[in-house]
Amino acid sequence: MPIHPSPPEDRDGLLDAFEQNCQAIIELGMSCREADFEIQTECPGWSVKDQIAHVVGAEKSFAGIPTPRVEVPDYPYIRNDFGRRIEHDVEARRGIPGKLVVHELADHLPIRMAALRASTTPMDEVIGGIFGPETTFGEQLRRRVLDTWVHEQDIRAALDRPGNLDSPGAAVFVEAVFRALPRIVARDAHVPIAHAIVLDVTGPLMARDGARVVADAEGRPIGEPLFTGSEPTATDELPRITGIKLTTESLTRRAAGRRSTDEIRYTVHGDEQVAARVLDALVITP
Repeated sequence: MPIHPSPPEDRDGLLDAFEQNCQAIIELGMSCREADFEIQTECPGWSVKDQIAHVVGAEKSFAGIPTPRVEVPDYPYIRNDFGRRIEHDVEARRGIPGKLVVHELADHLPIRMAALRASTTPMDEVIGGIFGPETTFGEQLRRRVLDTWVHEQDIRAALDRPGNLDSPGAAVFVEAVFRALPRIVARDAHVPIAHAIVLDVTGPLMARDGARVVADAEGRPIGEPLFTGSEPTATDELPRITGIKLTTESLTRRAAGRRSTDEIRYTVHGDEQVAARVLDALVITP
């Protein structure tokens, strides 16, 4: 079944989704007392205020505003150079009151949106940026929608303010999970050849997709989308199917790496060990 509601694909739809995510973060921040900003979120090492600092820092960086140069301690949650790079924006704002960080984002968002909406860069044009030189403008925009929505959900979970689980941002995130599923089942979860995985997302956003593992010409396992209407590319054997049913929140918190498999609720029809391996590998964020 398609994702419902469906993810935006065109420039205007993606820009609207991005703006909605950022506006939701601003509104959540405006409702916070100063103590709320220090609540730790499910993103390791980051408080509510740190989440907002990351979003405003990233968008200023994309707008060409230099990232503050500060000394970043060797925090245990920094795992690589990419993580250290994005920590600069957070570290630079750790001594600033949370309300001022929210106002910084609120002041910058209209400027950022005006520039993005005025841009004539084609969606398929390759551009530079923190995601590498092969990133297109359209892919970077999708990643910004995905990233800001995940951080909005981090804030919501910390404040116990659930919402926007059926928003355009949620749809973009779930679509990204489905796109990654063939690679995950074959390469990361080591699902056996002739086995298929089906993910049923029960709501608020509803979706269903799957991937099967087949053998290539050398007999190596490769993953391919399940619901394409075509037969397996390298084997005629009908796949054994394991179905995993879970809510939008459980899927997205797991796929964002915020909760472990043991911390989410799901049901399995089929091989429970294979299902657990898939969920253990089902993380699409850096």
